[in-house]
Amino acid sequence: MRKVNIHEAKTTLSQLVEAAESGETVVLARAGKPVVQLVRLKKKRGIKLGGLKGKLPEKLIADSVKPLSKKELEQLFGNGDEP
Repeated sequence: MRKVNIHEAKTTLSQLVEAAESGETVVLARAGKPVVQLVRLKKKRGIKLGGLKGKLPEKLIADSVKPLSKKELEQLFGNGDEP
């Protein structure tokens, strides 16, 4: 852990950011008293396609992709007659 006064940090910000990027914790201090901590941000994880592959039952997958019958559609949405 590196402790740096704010006045010094103003002139060496680029180096302090590089140190934080490499995993080092940098503490900024005012008059020798720690005020803030400069640390690396966690990388955002993007969407990973296929993350559920092999984790769902095959029957569930098969049932979800088959077309609904006329009777099933009527049960879900009514028979189409407006009141």
